[in-house]
Amino acid sequence: MTHQTVGHGRPQTAEPHDAPEPDAPEPHDAVERHAPEPRAGALADCPDDALVPPGPGRAPDCPVDVTLAALAGRWTPLVLREFLRRERAAYSELAAALPALSDKVLSDRLAQLTRAGVIERHRSPGWPPRVRYVLTARGRALEPVVHSMWEWGAAGDPARPDYPGPTPPGA
Repeated sequence: MTHQTVGHGRPQTAEPHDAPEPDAPEPHDAVERHAPEPRAGALADCPDDALVPPGPGRAPDCPVDVTLAALAGRWTPLVLREFLRRERAAYSELAAALPALSDKVLSDRLAQLTRAGVIERHRSPGWPPRVRYVLTARGRALEPVVHSMWEWGAAGDPARPDYPGPTPPGA
């Protein structure tokens, strides 16, 4: 006999003395369980336990959460946009391209994107030290994701009163 612990996707095995005999009828108060409906679409192959957000200090398991973690933060998509435009950049170039961004936030976002493998940090020897950040192949792979985000946002927010409505096909 197995049972599900509420909030967890892993079945737990009951004690051997609690297991019913293989041909024993189900008790009358047994809860009827239905097989889950097969999923279709983008998350069809994502296991149910991977769709649960990770706890504090744990890395995400779900590919969607991994992507969201890499792009997390108010300015991160804009920093990534600059790399998608130019492939490589020095800190000063990024600061000039994003003047509303503070030095601390820019440093944090560069470190975050480096940890996620989206960009690499290259330091040249010499004085003063020169650091350039370079977009990786993993970072380049985010281009269609950012483009889709742009298109989704450009379609407007139906909750806003100035929403123009969906654009008709071919318009």
